[in-house]
Amino acid sequence: MSRLPIREIAMSGGCQCGAVRYRAQRFTDNAHLCHCRMCQKAVGNLFAALVGAPKDAVTWTRGRPARFRSSAHVDRGFCRDCGTPLFYDSLDGDRISFTIGSLDRPDLFKPRSHDGIEGRMPWFFELDTIDPGHPTEFESEDWAGAIRASSRQHPDRDTAEWPLGGER
Repeated sequence: MSRLPIREIAMSGGCQCGAVRYRAQRFTDNAHLCHCRMCQKAVGNLFAALVGAPKDAVTWTRGRPARFRSSAHVDRGFCRDCGTPLFYDSLDGDRISFTIGSLDRPDLFKPRSHDGIEGRMPWFFELDTIDPGHPTEFESEDWAGAIRASSRQHPDRDTAEWPLGGER
């Protein structure tokens, strides 16, 4: 079993389209950002935000993730249908690290550390100096309304059936 402290919190999560859903009964207290180049490529971003769960605490509740062996020791999991990156699985380890963004409540898993800092962008700590941002509706209410009306994104909660009331 992992030597990291355990958070006794049950949480579900899944991919954007809802084809793959999971639930973990507890998590390791190791939420972190990994900046290594392999994680950057795996999630298509500047870093991967990850938190671990003991493998024996994880249940796949809908579908099964596809896997890509990114090295001799690691599988990366993702949804075969929509491509959402879901996890990092060290094959000889006792935990699986889920992408924090795939959790239904990502706000509960504040990263505590940075890993793989050799790949961190040199301007990472300057991000707070850029334009503070705009809500999604900034483009136009018509555009935002059209997106809401046609969204195929699974809600951030478990559902008995998916898609709800129609085809994906």
